[in-house]
Amino acid sequence: MAGLYSGFVEALVRTLDMRELETGLHSRRSACHTLVLARRIITDAEELRQIYWGALLHDIGKIGIPEHILLKTDALTNEEWLTMRTHVVLGYSIVSQLPGLERAAEIVRSHEERFDGTGYPHGLKGEEIPVGSRLFAVIDTLDAITSDRSYRRGLEFDKAKEEILRMSGSQFDPVAVDLFLADEKVLRDMVALKCGQPQSV
Repeated sequence: MAGLYSGFVEALVRTLDMRELETGLHSRRSACHTLVLARRIITDAEELRQIYWGALLHDIGKIGIPEHILLKTDALTNEEWLTMRTHVVLGYSIVSQLPGLERAAEIVRSHEERFDGTGYPHGLKGEEIPVGSRLFAVIDTLDAITSDRSYRRGLEFDKAKEEILRMSGSQFDPVAVDLFLADEKVLRDMVALKCGQPQSV
C-alpha cells in the first residue's frame, strides 16, 4: 500500500511540475530535507511517510491558482496575495480526500502556520501545529533562501541559517531549529547537491 501511495503522490507532484517547475522541485527538496529532521525524533515508519508525503504535497493547492498569479515575477498585489494564500485550503481539499493520507493532509493545511500564532489559515500556535509542519517550516525557509528564483539568485546556506536562528520562537519552533543545527552538516551537503529525488520512507 505504501508503494502505491508513493507512486500516486509522485504523480501529483509531477502534475504540479507541469504548471510551475520550480514549485515542484522545491517540494521535492523540502520533503527530503524535512525527513532528515524528522528521523532525529521519530522512529515510526508510517509517521515518517506521512510527514514526507505532507511536505511533498504542501504546495499541491497551487494547481488551483491562476497562472498570471502563480507565475508572476513581480511583487503580488494585496488581492493576488489573498488568492495565493488559498493554496493551503485548496491543497487540503485535495489531499484530505485520499484515504490513509489524513496526517499528510494536516501538514498541507498547516504548513503556513507560525509558531507564535501569526500564520494562516487558522492562526495555530506552538504545539497546536502538527510536528511535521513545524519541522517543515524551517526547511521551507532554508530551501526558499538557498534556491534560485526568477528574480534573484539563491543565497548562501549561512544566510538561511542566520534567518532561521533569528526567527526561532516566532516563525519557528525552537525545537525544530535545534534539530536543524544538529543536522547542519548533512543539510549543507544536501543543499549543495540540490536534493530532489524521491526518498525511501
